[in-house]
Amino acid sequence: MESLSEVVGINRRSVFNLEEARALLPIVFKLTKSYSERVQSLIHKLDHGPAASSASGQDAEALEAEAGRLIQEWQSKIQKLGGVPKGLWLADFDSGDGYYCWKYPERNIEYWHAYRDGFSKRVRLSSIEVRDHDLESGSHSQLDGRL
Repeated sequence: MESLSEVVGINRRSVFNLEEARALLPIVFKLTKSYSERVQSLIHKLDHGPAASSASGQDAEALEAEAGRLIQEWQSKIQKLGGVPKGLWLADFDSGDGYYCWKYPERNIEYWHAYRDGFSKRVRLSSIEVRDHDLESGSHSQLDGRL
């Protein structure tokens, strides 16, 4: 298995074929799971910890700032891997024709949407044609009938 630094160096470009995007997903998933759990822990402390009942808002502000910092850090790491963070725990991968769309905790990249569309208009990859030779040749995919 390649180290994270090797993968980052390989995948700094901005266009992926489906096979490349899916190969990167285990790293993206692991990063996202870790950051999501850390942010959820901070939110739980805000809602149920001593800061929630404290008269001082400093504790709450510190927890909120840390959550924001973690989210920014996650976004930066996704960008360094070649992804495009589009929302909380949502990453797109440029296909050259639009975006392969992934949202935590999905275990695979199964959706795509046009550049002009967003998460709400994503479609299952199984419902559109991804030409097999694009995957074999390593070129970006052409999503027929979607443009």
